[in-house]
Parts: sequence; C-alpha cells; structure tokens
Amino acid sequence: MSDPAERYAMAQAAQAHPISAEFAALQSFGLDPFQIAGCHALEDGRSVLVAAPTGAGKTIVGEFAVHLAMGTPGEKAFYTTPMKALSNQKFRELQEVYGEENVGLLTGDTNINGNARVVVMTTEVLRNMIYADSSALRGLRYVVMDEVHFLADRFRGAVWEEVIIHLPPSVRLVGLSATVSNAEEFGDWLDTVRGDTAVIVSETRPVPLEQHVLVRGDLLPLFDDRAGIATAQVNQELTRIRSPKGATFENNRRAAEYRSRNDREARRPYRGGKRPVRPSTAQRIERIDRPQVVELLGRANLLPAIFFIFSRVGCDAAVQQVRRSGVRLTSPAEREEIRSIIDERMLPLQDEDLGVLGYWEWRDNLERGVASHHAGLLPAFKEVVEELFQRKLVKVVFATETLALGINMPARTVVLEKLEKFNGEARVAITSGEYTQLTGRAGRRGIDVEGHAVVQWSEGLDPQAVAALASRRTYPLNSSFRPTYNMAVNLIDQFGRERAREILESSFAQFQADRAVVGLARQVREAEESLAGYTASMTCDRGDFAEYSGLRRELSDLEKLNRADKNAPSRIRAQRQNEIQSVRRRMQRHPCHTCPDREHHARWAERYWKLRRRSDKMRRDIETRTGTVARIFDRIVDVLWELEYVATDADGAVSLTDAGRTMRRIYGERDLLVAESLRRGLWNDLDPASLAALACCLVYEPRRDETGEYGLPRGPFREALARTQELWSRLDDLEQDHRLPGSEPIATGLARAMNSWARGATLDRVLDEADMAAGDFVRWAKQTIDLLDQLSIVADAAVGRTARTALDAVRRGIVAYTSV
Repeated sequence: MSDPAERYAMAQAAQAHPISAEFAALQSFGLDPFQIAGCHALEDGRSVLVAAPTGAGKTIVGEFAVHLAMGTPGEKAFYTTPMKALSNQKFRELQEVYGEENVGLLTGDTNINGNARVVVMTTEVLRNMIYADSSALRGLRYVVMDEVHFLADRFRGAVWEEVIIHLPPSVRLVGLSATVSNAEEFGDWLDTVRGDTAVIVSETRPVPLEQHVLVRGDLLPLFDDRAGIATAQVNQELTRIRSPKGATFENNRRAAEYRSRNDREARRPYRGGKRPVRPSTAQRIERIDRPQVVELLGRANLLPAIFFIFSRVGCDAAVQQVRRSGVRLTSPAEREEIRSIIDERMLPLQDEDLGVLGYWEWRDNLERGVASHHAGLLPAFKEVVEELFQRKLVKVVFATETLALGINMPARTVVLEKLEKFNGEARVAITSGEYTQLTGRAGRRGIDVEGHAVVQWSEGLDPQAVAALASRRTYPLNSSFRPTYNMAVNLIDQFGRERAREILESSFAQFQADRAVVGLARQVREAEESLAGYTASMTCDRGDFAEYSGLRRELSDLEKLNRADKNAPSRIRAQRQNEIQSVRRRMQRHPCHTCPDREHHARWAERYWKLRRRSDKMRRDIETRTGTVARIFDRIVDVLWELEYVATDADGAVSLTDAGRTMRRIYGERDLLVAESLRRGLWNDLDPASLAALACCLVYEPRRDETGEYGLPRGPFREALARTQELWSRLDDLEQDHRLPGSEPIATGLARAMNSWARGATLDRVLDEADMAAGDFVRWAKQTIDLLDQLSIVADAAVGRTARTALDAVRRGIVAYTSV
C-alpha cells in the first residue's frame, strides 16, 4: 500500500488529467507508471516516444491517442504498423472497441472504410497519402507509429523518417519502440522536427523473465539465484559442465540411473498438471530431441511455448518430428474447438487448393496442439495459427524470428535451439537486441507470474556469452534514411529544391551525422591545443625543428618503401636511392641536425606528426559527414535533370516536367526504371498476363542460389524484357557516373509462374513452376499487385487498362483471400 503522500500525488495527477483517468478506469488492469506518463503527455498536447520492452504494454499509449481523437468530434487518428499482419490484428482489436463503422484498414492490397475516423495502415500507405495530399488527412490529429524502431531497417526505414518529417505540425505523434540504447537521441530529433516531445523509457518487464539453459534434459538457471541478473553472475554448475574435470565413477552411475528414469517419464503421455522444474542438483543425460523437450516443458507447466528456429525447413521438420512421436497436447474438447475455427476460416478456399497446400496434415498437427509459423506459410494458415495460439489451443509453435516482430503471440516459454542464424551470407551470432526481441515473447501479462527463456545446450556454448546477451537489454537505433527519385520529385514539387535540401538536412540520418561531427569537432579542437603544446616542446633555438622533423619522416618513409619493394625494376630503385641521398643531405645540412638536444626535440616531433595525421583524418571525416543527405539529393536531382524529369528556369529554380509529375506517384525500389519504361513505351504491346510477369520481375528479389531464366514467357514479353534490361543497364551506368549506388539487375525467376497464374493456371502447376512455398508466392503476387495498381493510375490509357486487367487476373484464389 502506498503512503499518504504518494496517494495524494496520484490523486492530484488524476485531477490534472481527467481524460487519462477515465481511460485508465476502462482498462481491465491497472496502468503502469510509464503508460500513465505517456497518456498524461498526450493529454497535455505533446507528442510522445515510448521505449519499453516487448510485452510491456506500449500500445496502450497508442490506444489512448485513438481514445482522445474519438472524444473530439471531427478529429481522426491513424495507427501505422510495419507489417500487414500487424495492421490486420490492430484493425480487428480497434473494431471491437469502436465499432466497424468507425475503423478502417489500408494496407495497399486491402481498402476497408478508408475514410473512417480511425484508420489502421502500413507506414508506406501513410507516406503515399502525404505526398498525394490526400483528403483523408483533413482532421488528422494523432498518428501512432507502432514498432517505430523499424526506422533502422535498411530497405524500408526511410519511409518512417519521411512520414515523421512531412506530417502537418498540428499532428501529434506517438512513437512506440522496443528498448533502444539511444532513445534520448531519437527523442531529441523528434523534438527538433515535431516540436514538444516527451521521451518515456521503461526498462521494466511487466512479467519477470527467468533464464534457463537446457542441458541433457535438465533445466538449469542461467544466473546464480543469489546474485541475480543485474550482476550477470553465471550459475557455476554451467561453468563446470563446459569444462568438466574430475568426473567420478559414482557420478557416471547416478547419471545412468537418471537417464533411465527420465526415459520412462518421457514415454508417458502428457496429461497436463503442474510439476516443478527439475532442481539444478540433479544429474543430467545426453541432449534430448524435440518431442522430449516438449514433454519436459509440459510436465514443468511451461507451455504454451514458442521454439525459435532460424530456418523455415527446420520449423516444418520440427513439427513432423513431434507428430511422428505421437505427442498430443490437446483435450477432446479443445480439438473440437480447433476444428470449428479451422472450418470457419478456411471456408473461402477451394478444396483443390487445400490439397495442394498440405491442408489435412496441417489441420491434424493443429489438432495435436502443434504448428509452425514462418513466411513460407500461406497467410491464411498463419492467421489461424496465431488465433489458435492466442486462444491457448495450440501449445507449441516452431517459428522463425519474423514472429518476434510485434505480432501479439505471447507464450509462457521461449526456447532458442541455437544462438546463431544464417544472414544470407554466413552463420552469425544473434545480437543482444535480437535475443531481447525473441525472448520478449515469454510471459503473458495477466496470466503468467513469470516468463521463461530457455537456451538449449550445444557444443561450444559459452554460458558467459549467453549471460551477456541476456543482460544487455538495449541496442542502438541508427537511421537508414536515403533520398530516392520519387522522394526528390515530391519534395521539389511541394517545396522547391532549396527548401527540399533543408528538409532532408532535418532527417534523423543527418541529425546523427551532425552529432558525430560535433564530437569530432571537439576532438579536433583538443588536438589543436595538444599540437600547440608539442610545437612549443620541440622548439629549437637553432632553427625550425618542425621542418627538420618533416625531413626525418620523409627519409624514414622512403627507406621503408625501398626495403618493402625489393622486386622493383633497377631503374626505379636507382631513382629512389637518389631521392634518399638527396633528402639525407638536406637533413644533414639543416641547422637543427647539430643541436645537442636533437633527440629530445625529435620525440616531441614524433608525437606531433602522429597527432597531426589523426587530426587531419578527423577533419576529412567532418567534411564528408556534413551535408551528407543533401549531397546525395543533389546527385539524384542531377540524374533527374539529365533525363528531363526536372527543368531549370532562367533564375535557376528547379521545377517538374510532365515526366516528373508522373514519377510523383511511382513508389518502390525501381521508381526511375518504371517511369522511364512507361515514358519510352516499352510495355505498350504487352497483354495483361505478360505485363503481370514483367511487373513481377521488377519487384521480385531472388534467393542467392537462384540462377537461369526459368523458361521465360514467349511472345512480346521477351522483347519488352530485353528492352527493359537494356534500359536498366544504361540507367545503372548513369547512376554510377553520378556516384550513386545503382540497383540490382532485373530478376526473372518468377516471371513464368506469374504469367501462368495471371492466365488462370492451377495452384499446383504455378507453385511447381515457381519452386517456392505458397506463402512466398502470395507475398510476391501482392507486391506485383501493388506495382500494377500504380501502373493502372499513372500509365497512359492503354497500358493503364492492361494493368487493371492484369491486377484482377493476379488477385484471385489464395492471393485474393484475406481473413479481414
């Protein structure tokens, strides 16, 4: 119970913030201090950045912003997320609170009630609305940016910065972020570009997290219970296991007995009920397989659990392994409920497609209480898995790390089988930020007293390294902002070139660069002071010792080069010897050469030149960092001017041409290539299926092991593709000439399959041609639809009609299905 002074302070705060108090009373749980602080800041008219651990309840502050908007007639709130799955989930949650008529959804391929007072959308949709000056922005008062730390994503992060910079000043921003180590720096930038912004950081998890290591069937605490996680004192038993010495015959005998007893327990069917985690003093057996791990967690009352496996194939294989073992984690009543939910959700899908998708085996696994979750799954299947897990009907999910990105699927336990993953090029250790994000799913607020993170023992595991991952809760948020052609034409159209440069210089990327420059400039000033001191110390009454020491350094460098380059032609070596002799004579004739304190002065001179080199390098760094973003923008404008997307008048003012105005509505990695292809009429002769195939080539990103052209569609497609590839090559050369990074070559690996799909081919044939999972095909199909939708708007009448027909042809069957 709080003391009277605390109760009085709380009463005063509630009186000063009546709307927050009213909102808090509507919740089924008491708000935490950081949530209350966020609500108070919004009620005071401020923007807010909330950085808190996964599962801490950050979204309650975003929901309060929606509550504020709905409490004032005529006001709107937008709720943005980085992923369509998150948008769909939030859409359903807000519908339950405010009713279907007041909540809309915009995710590029889905448009439901877009003029509602509360609209959930992906961040890209809001960026496009801002550039198009959409009428839906009128009355907008609050924008919630969930998972705002996605700003660091190198592919999509720039979109977050564009939105933050360009939102009208009257809009209050609510940024919801994972715990990042530089939240204050990010908050300072928000304060600069958005006005008064409260930064609220919470390090406290609402459900404490217990850390374990699973060693040969035994759950051992990672940290010494007496020391606690704050000290990162590793359990000494884990250290002994890593370096076993002095094992006795008695220990081996007891281990064998324990192994036998554990095997008997593992074979018993699991019927639920709480059993304590095995004490750390017990003897251990060899590493156990997944079905035994599942049963171990079940006996310890640690289900439901998410196993993170950094491989889709590994996730599916794990489900099969558990299935073959005969493990069944559900009761008859739960299986009946699972069947009912599946039947309802799968009703829109055709029977012949279900067979191709492995539906019956997937359904049987769900009835057992087991599932996989990864990007290769059909979105409809993933949504069912998420719903069943949230309802506590599915007890074990084997998932890739994409599950950790914000979807509301908390578990009692998270299991990490390995602490490394393949990053596309090599196997690398996961970072402390990734560890925190993954294990953050453990512990369900209002259900669990504590969450559990379990790392499975493997050869070479270092308990100290695991402890370091578990102890460091934060990671830095660094901008990935980079101007694009579409961004450039939109900024020039709205503000003109000079104002556009100023806007770009207000980006978080430049803010961070400038902060680094401030630090470098301070170091340069300190170096200058030290250099002055060194100059004084090496002063020689016989002459300029700095000049003399320069000759010494020149001689030393020439001699070093001569020794290193022994294989140089004799002519070059003779020339170098002459240089050495010349410098040596000049040095010997210098008045400082005969100074009795020469070597004392020389020691100070050596320090001088070392610091001078470092100081000069810092100066160069300052020059390259200052105005970095604006310089890239200038190079992009130069390319646009050369291609006649912008023009310059007699006064030097830059404006858009007709081609530039078309590019304003073309978004994506290949905005320039798409705009140029349309302007040159490269796609005028394509039928709808061929245009769909070509659009797919522009959005598709192949796997690293993909090669070849996979039997490209015949007819006009091949000629249009060849001309588009030739154009890409010329544009790439132009970008290189202007010191821009260019883009990847056009990828044709999915062209044949997308062409077949647009012509009405069956799902089994298309997946065979695509050689990919259904979920992957749906994802690329939806990105193809996004591009076709843009073409239907910006292309001339004939190509626009073809794009609309192509879009309708692609959006069918499993591609068209959505549970929303």
